[in-house]
Amino acid sequence: MRNPLRDPQDRRLPRIPEPCALVIFGVTGDLSRKKLIPAVYDLANRGLLPPGFVVLGFARRDWGDGDFESLAYEAAKKGARTPWREDVWARLAENIKFVAGSFDDDAAFDTLATSLDELRATHGIAGNAAFYFSIPPVAFPIVLKQLARTGMADNGKSGGWRRVVVEKPFGYDLATAKELNSLVDSVFTADDVFRIDHYLGKETVQNILALRFANSLFEPVWNSKYVDHVQITMAEDVGIGTRAGFYDGAGAARDVLQNHLLQLLAMFAMEEPTSFDPTEIRAEKLKVLKAISVPKDIAADTVRGQYLQGWVAGERAPGYLEEKNIPAESKTETYVAVKLAIQNRRWAGVPFYVRCGKRLPRRVTEIAIVFKKAPHLPFDPADVEMLGHNQLVVRVQPDEGMVLKFGSKVPGTTMEVRDIAMDFQYGEAFTESSPEAYERLVLDVLVGDRTLFPDAAEVEQSWKVIDPLEEAWAGTTPEPYRAGEWGPRAADEMLAREGRSWRRA
Repeated sequence: MRNPLRDPQDRRLPRIPEPCALVIFGVTGDLSRKKLIPAVYDLANRGLLPPGFVVLGFARRDWGDGDFESLAYEAAKKGARTPWREDVWARLAENIKFVAGSFDDDAAFDTLATSLDELRATHGIAGNAAFYFSIPPVAFPIVLKQLARTGMADNGKSGGWRRVVVEKPFGYDLATAKELNSLVDSVFTADDVFRIDHYLGKETVQNILALRFANSLFEPVWNSKYVDHVQITMAEDVGIGTRAGFYDGAGAARDVLQNHLLQLLAMFAMEEPTSFDPTEIRAEKLKVLKAISVPKDIAADTVRGQYLQGWVAGERAPGYLEEKNIPAESKTETYVAVKLAIQNRRWAGVPFYVRCGKRLPRRVTEIAIVFKKAPHLPFDPADVEMLGHNQLVVRVQPDEGMVLKFGSKVPGTTMEVRDIAMDFQYGEAFTESSPEAYERLVLDVLVGDRTLFPDAAEVEQSWKVIDPLEEAWAGTTPEPYRAGEWGPRAADEMLAREGRSWRRA
């Protein structure tokens, strides 16, 4: 029951969901063990889960509740962000259940439906349940059809709310995304579908909105009059790990450009919403995605790369074609750099350079807005040789924070101006550490807040950006680069032709 004395506008009090169940399909997989179960523990440890809360795992294992509780215990203890407290886990463990079965097993889904009905009485969840698809995309349709067959997706039949959380990639291209959207929306209502992009749960990504709209300092220069270009970088120092089956059929563009990076771009470039209502924020992001134009000359203004063997952090790294289960003739890209434009009044003429890649020198995700140089410098040219462009850099990970780079006089008897940096880090500015992205997003699902979840229109519009690139790249061979380098030389040449260079993140 909601507290009738609580003012819904008061954001100081924590948001506590109604009694509910979180049903995790694929609960024994990496995502569940490394992210979801630790996030549930951390939410419980912070007092953000209701007393009537149940985790119901579903996977192809011949286990009982006790076996699953043991796995969950190890996963939570290993991945927890907050201090470990046995009393918190003991309370949580009482509400951990498991149902064994495969996705095509009607009897298993009937058992799952019965279990949810029983929890209504034993745990007071009033029919509220969120279904988390921690499973391969190919399994989405069969699980959705099982939820429809058993009536578990029906709000009216359940007597509460039923929501579904779908992990990326959401489709393989525009056609498959539309097909999946149609299927999901035919099983659940559109407002009950949460397409999760964990990057939007990161504090620094959300802080882009605060940076833009809570300050008058930046708005006057956040446009083409003052901005020279924008760079968005997502660099990973790891390879493909155990994801060969998925990754070789997708590549870097489908894996992270279509979702993570285009969402970062949209949040960075969007206009001010009329309010922080989820519908208003998504509407402004969608306008940006619709205004994106791909290069006229895709061959000249995009670069695909594939890593060769090399050295990363002092260790020998194999090449992509040497990775386990990768075909020797694979032409899948592990690096992509693209020059995009946004065709609206604010950003006309400002190039957005977006890049992502694996086996790069270090792990970093950042957005850098590079300002134009002052139109006139009344200094001797020798005095400003070390002066570059002013920059504002938002670091998403791993060192969450912001850097403002500008020119300052060097102490001494001469007028020498060079770049300095003002550095803000979350870990130093705030006493509380930032929640893990999945903590925020799981909580948002349970309270029904869709602000940080892209809707069907955003997903489909993103594919309209990616599909022309994939069509142009079909049959081409990626540029080679050694593991431990910042991508192919062609990516540097792409910017150099316009008198620019990549930031060394």
